[in-house]
Amino acid sequence: MLTARYDQLGLSRGDKMLDLGCGFGRHAFEAARRGADVIALDAGRDEVEGVKNMFAAMVAAGELDADTLHTAAVQGDALHLPFPDATFDRVICSEVLEHIPDDVGAMSELARVLKPGGTMAVTVPRFGPELINWALSDEYHNVPGGHIRIYRRRILTERLRSVGLTDTGHHYAHGLHSPYWWLKCLVGTTNDTNRFVKLYHRLLVWDIMKAPWPTRLAERILSPLMGKSIVVYLVKPAP
Repeated sequence: MLTARYDQLGLSRGDKMLDLGCGFGRHAFEAARRGADVIALDAGRDEVEGVKNMFAAMVAAGELDADTLHTAAVQGDALHLPFPDATFDRVICSEVLEHIPDDVGAMSELARVLKPGGTMAVTVPRFGPELINWALSDEYHNVPGGHIRIYRRRILTERLRSVGLTDTGHHYAHGLHSPYWWLKCLVGTTNDTNRFVKLYHRLLVWDIMKAPWPTRLAERILSPLMGKSIVVYLVKPAP
């Protein structure tokens, strides 16, 4: 389940890409399948180990060619990225900035390691659906490492511009997921035994695994209206 669109990002075979806050690697794996050299970085050890193991499994299964592609997963801090200036052609930062107190500091680091002319996709929870989640449940966000802010698109793009990036477009994603999280916030975010939560989760898994036309059509209709995430695309101007 990808949030960023690789064609809009401009990812090409041979590009060097950073997936910041990679989680368990969904964006990193797809970028590698498309022929990019990928470094996946996360603050969590379990996430990094999981991505390393999956990269190795993809090589063993013949999905990736270890002789022509370079992939790595590293543990690190978004405020102190362990890379030289202008290292990456492409950067994805998905559902990360809402967790970081010094979000502008993280944005500055992302801009620093991006090459002039390089592009970036930044995704965060969308204002409206996220506001409903916060109103329904303190448990949703008031947890260690949880969401500490809700972005309006204007504020997000202004902060990204302040570190030298130029926004080039945006879209919304995961329209089917907003009602799922509203439901979880109503019954308790850790309550996975609720009948309606289980049924909705089954629907989402069916959509992810099979991509049937009814859910794909619903996703296209609902995402602009109430997509859970906003995705902003940016470029670092060449000097």
